[in-house]
Amino acid sequence: MFLKEYVFIPVSFIAVSVFSQPSIGNWRDHLSYYQALQVVAAAGTIYCATPQSLYTVDLADNSINRLSKTNGLSEVGISTIQLDEQTGKLLVAYNNSNIDIIYKKDIINVDAIKRKNTTGSKAIHNIYFYRNNAYLCTGLGVVVIDAEKYEVKDTYVIGNGGGNTKVNGFATDGQFFYAASDEGLKKANATAINLSDFRNWQLLSGTAGLPEGVSQQVLHVQNRIIVQKGDSLFVSGGNAWSLLYTSDWEIIQANSSSGKIVITQQKPGAGSRVVLLNADGFVERTIKQPGTIINPRQGVIVQNEVWIADAASGLLRSSGNGFLQYQPNSPRAVLTGEMIFSGNSLLVAGGYITTNWNNTFSKNGYYRFTDNEWINNYGLATAADSLYDVVTITRDARDNSVWAGSFGGGLVQLKADLPPQVFKHNSPISPSLFDPESYRVAGLAFDSDHHLWISNYGAAQSLAVRKADGNWQKFTIPFSYGDNAVTQIVIDDYNQKWIVSPNGNGLFCFNHGNSVENTGDDRWAFFRAGKGAGNLPDNNVLSIAKDKNSFIWVGTTKGIGIIRCTQQVFTVSGCEAVLPVVQQDNFAGYLFRDEEVQCIAVDGGDRKWIGTKNGTWLISADAEKTIYHFRDDNSPLLDNDVRKIAIDPGTGEVFFATAKGICSFRSTSTEGGSANENVLVFPNPVPPGYTGAIAIRGLVSNAIVKITELDGRLVYQARAIGGQATWNGRDYKGRKRSTGVYLVLISDETRKEKLATKIVFVN
Repeated sequence: MFLKEYVFIPVSFIAVSVFSQPSIGNWRDHLSYYQALQVVAAAGTIYCATPQSLYTVDLADNSINRLSKTNGLSEVGISTIQLDEQTGKLLVAYNNSNIDIIYKKDIINVDAIKRKNTTGSKAIHNIYFYRNNAYLCTGLGVVVIDAEKYEVKDTYVIGNGGGNTKVNGFATDGQFFYAASDEGLKKANATAINLSDFRNWQLLSGTAGLPEGVSQQVLHVQNRIIVQKGDSLFVSGGNAWSLLYTSDWEIIQANSSSGKIVITQQKPGAGSRVVLLNADGFVERTIKQPGTIINPRQGVIVQNEVWIADAASGLLRSSGNGFLQYQPNSPRAVLTGEMIFSGNSLLVAGGYITTNWNNTFSKNGYYRFTDNEWINNYGLATAADSLYDVVTITRDARDNSVWAGSFGGGLVQLKADLPPQVFKHNSPISPSLFDPESYRVAGLAFDSDHHLWISNYGAAQSLAVRKADGNWQKFTIPFSYGDNAVTQIVIDDYNQKWIVSPNGNGLFCFNHGNSVENTGDDRWAFFRAGKGAGNLPDNNVLSIAKDKNSFIWVGTTKGIGIIRCTQQVFTVSGCEAVLPVVQQDNFAGYLFRDEEVQCIAVDGGDRKWIGTKNGTWLISADAEKTIYHFRDDNSPLLDNDVRKIAIDPGTGEVFFATAKGICSFRSTSTEGGSANENVLVFPNPVPPGYTGAIAIRGLVSNAIVKITELDGRLVYQARAIGGQATWNGRDYKGRKRSTGVYLVLISDETRKEKLATKIVFVN
């Protein structure tokens, strides 16, 4: 065969993505959009599927938009997508067999397959549209969706003897239906009355020149039926099959587009390529680009240009003598590690460990989210000292250096424009007693004196400190505890260190006395379950947080305990946790006693965000009221398994690291200041038709905010939560405000009112 090969050199990056901070009460996703798995084309729009969600490219202006659970989709985790070219409907199939159909501005959910209790795999592998029906290729057989009524219409169980067989592809020539299955290619008369009866399906593989065994795909191209068998394509010639195309390259996927066959391929040592065939098997074009086309999953032809979904490079568009690369800004991986805010930046540890604190050997490094942009830093993963499982992170406010802890690779300091400095061999970081080659850093925290406190998990002296002057000191914890396990560190207002000891050990409190250097006045306390032992709800501590009163909130596998007497830990009277009893649904019980409290975060109003395996809660400062309970079935929360929570102190945006990735919710509370400075109202002016909350931020903590007309008549009054107050745009009688200018007056603790700003309404 004649082979025409194109190797494009230049690669341009395009990331014109709508990714702005949400308004109060709204959500946004921070999923990874780097891996492109599928691409389909509609009139003027390209749809690209990633392992988690979707994004679109508008061909008119190259703009990129995200489609995810936070703006209308039902799930996270996509198995396959397909477009009905006749109607413009896009069917999105998820890993759990749920389905969304996107049509114009509507998203219609079809969850019948997800809900169906059945034996066998319901996974959806491929989709084929024909005459307003969608034919889903599943592990059960072929499931038919009526794309007009948005309901399951039929199921074709076509396995030998009426059993289930995995169907990999589906097509029709108008007379017959063809199903490529693990049992081979089968066909049935498209007008047959009962296609759910396996006896109406004829096995073609193993006859008339078509090899027996698994068929990976079947296509209808230029009035020909073409079948993929391994790395070869066969074409029907009426009563016989003949070889159309074969090579020693592995076929990843073959699909039809614009009357052509588009094949994505790989070969060890040779790389990857995309091959375009016509229906006669003639190779019209082969596209290669080492370093760019790395793992191509699918290609489509749009106006003589080839769009390629590449699992390593994202969405690629062949253009002239090069490529255009389309990717929304996002993290490169699913992030579930520790998150902290430093200034206006969110820092995220990209690694993770198992629930029993065993390694996963993740090389994800660390990430930073600043000014609505994700910065992916792989310096940790590619350092000469090869770090993995980066599970903790913090920042030195003096020089903005980032410190990260690897659960096995030691401690690393990263400064701008400098190579990473790793503390591992021949450093104050010690190896684990149980694994001498593993240097485990599992917790980091700076105190008010700029000393960096380090949990050196498994070491003989498991607590270390790098003092502000660069000198080091190590401490032996004077208790017996399993595996010398220490993780998260929180420092209270009395400069005491609270240290989690996981795997059922408990919680330590350390007070170094008058100086770090003098160990003679060091004091330690050990908190465990039971009266007289610390009174924690359970010995298995999962998380801790300090609130505005310097109370230590302790999350365990059996709920929350609160240590309210932190200043008395080492006095004669001592200190134990209290187990708050709250009233919920007419029943009183201990706070979260049936939940694994995986993380706790405190917002500007001293309210607590609680992350569990059953979603996330916001509870009032006194823990007596539940304000929100977000789950994946009642909100855009990506997953019920909430691992970490961090809150932007300036905006009140709450970030949730779930098992499926990060999403965020714009809450009503920010950190309050000591004075009304840089007071900001948004939106302002308030546009016509706006029904959301109007936020007034930059206030002193718990300020009283009055909204008045220009003549001083009171319209509305509220109290700030932390440093932010909200208003729904209506007066105290619920009437919507008319066009005009309104004053915002602030009262602090002195009760003196001060004009802070103005709000303009445009109706």
